[in-house]
Amino acid sequence: MAIVEFRNVVKKFGGAPVLDGVDFSVEKGEILCIVGPSGTGKSVTLKHIVRLLTPTSGQVFVDGSDVAACDERTLVSIRRRVGYLFQSGALLAWMTVRDNVALPLRETTDIDEDEISKRVDAALESVDLLAAADKFPSEISGGMQKRAGLARAIVRESDIILYDEPTSGLDPVTSITIHRLIKKLNQTLGMTSIVVTHDLQGALQFAHRILLLRNGKVAECSTPAEFLNSQNRDVREFIAAMKGEM
Repeated sequence: MAIVEFRNVVKKFGGAPVLDGVDFSVEKGEILCIVGPSGTGKSVTLKHIVRLLTPTSGQVFVDGSDVAACDERTLVSIRRRVGYLFQSGALLAWMTVRDNVALPLRETTDIDEDEISKRVDAALESVDLLAAADKFPSEISGGMQKRAGLARAIVRESDIILYDEPTSGLDPVTSITIHRLIKKLNQTLGMTSIVVTHDLQGALQFAHRILLLRNGKVAECSTPAEFLNSQNRDVREFIAAMKGEM
């Protein structure tokens, strides 16, 4: 059974469809990368999974629950299962890395401070950032900020992680580090990962499947090898455009 499923999802803003009949599913433990031109609805797709947005029509399911139609209690339960790494990292500047990572546990659980400390240390260690725990965001690099954001996304022991452009603004070496972390978390913790990215070259290295969004529709959803060899015109044009940027 799919852990995340979109069924004929349409999302309109001002009457214009950004998503126009999107259908796909994600299996437990899978890494799905969503690629496509700017403005095609990649980040909008992610936001539907945790009901930051709701469909104009169609349905989004997380582990069998219709996200848009579920009650508040079920929604809270879903959101606790889903970690979200925002494009900016979204760290609070006045808090240390440790306190930023601890924030979801302090705000949404009644876990005592000793247990919070253990979970925060484990999350920071999993992204190789324990040594920077007591630094402030301004004192660490952009790549380290992304890793801190990732630690915060997993600290609640989420089993689904949503990544919105996790390597945006990072240099190639740091981008590879982030890609390896995504793969490591998938392999060691069995996390299901949905990654919105502009980095096709990176996605080809770690994704189980790649989904191409084009004009608000799913143009292709296939393994990296199938994606590279696809004769789909949208795929060929997208690959050609990406090669032009490399």
